[in-house]
Amino acid sequence: MEATSIESLSPLIQEADQWGEVLLLLPLLVALEAVLSADNAIALAAISRRLHDRRRQETALNLGLLLALVFRLALIVAARWVLDFWPLQLAASGYLLWLCGRHLVTVFQDGEGEELDEQAPVLGVGDHPHGQTAATLGSVVATLAATDLAFSLDSVAAAVAVSDRLVLVMAGGVIGVIALRLTAELFIRWLEVFRHLETAGYLAVGFVGIRLLLRVLLPTLEIPEWALLALVAALFVWGFSVRNTPAPAPAAEAD
Repeated sequence: MEATSIESLSPLIQEADQWGEVLLLLPLLVALEAVLSADNAIALAAISRRLHDRRRQETALNLGLLLALVFRLALIVAARWVLDFWPLQLAASGYLLWLCGRHLVTVFQDGEGEELDEQAPVLGVGDHPHGQTAATLGSVVATLAATDLAFSLDSVAAAVAVSDRLVLVMAGGVIGVIALRLTAELFIRWLEVFRHLETAGYLAVGFVGIRLLLRVLLPTLEIPEWALLALVAALFVWGFSVRNTPAPAPAAEAD
């Protein structure tokens, strides 16, 4: 979800006739992008953690989001075509639902589904919560770019509907990627502290996939804006609700 896709901003953007007025809206867009990109950012943070090394995670985020920025700008330019090409939206929906489903299957296979009230020890920087092996840098970069592209399909259509000013919509896309880079860095650290945060993020990913699917199957269906924001907020309240138990310090050796 992105600031330019929020319908309540439509009157502000549409009434900004002068570029000076548009520039006054940019701080608002920046602040909103930082908050509303959290569902995307946590998914990207979880994907980058598969590298098991902080420096390689940062490299993957930089390269993946640079590639994602190119995809976003191309998507904005071709938005009118994308709106009419439902197979692409269906493919993006299936991809996001697959990401969510794969994570949930792994969680329940590891027994977390039966032990949601138990706290796990804090993981080290190189550890993964589900014991997955490290991925290659190239595969993670490609996954990051593809995931952001799928998210963008959910928001670019709404952003173009809000404003026909291509430069403004593209500026929103650039701001969104910058916000993602900053917030993803935070979520990489928080994923090591809060037990349910990764699952909450993947549930948000699945929710975006469902939105895309409904857009294809039921284009006349309109979900209230407050309901979308409330659902995402509830997921993240749950995600931050339980901290991991600190690992016990090793006992001192007797003299």
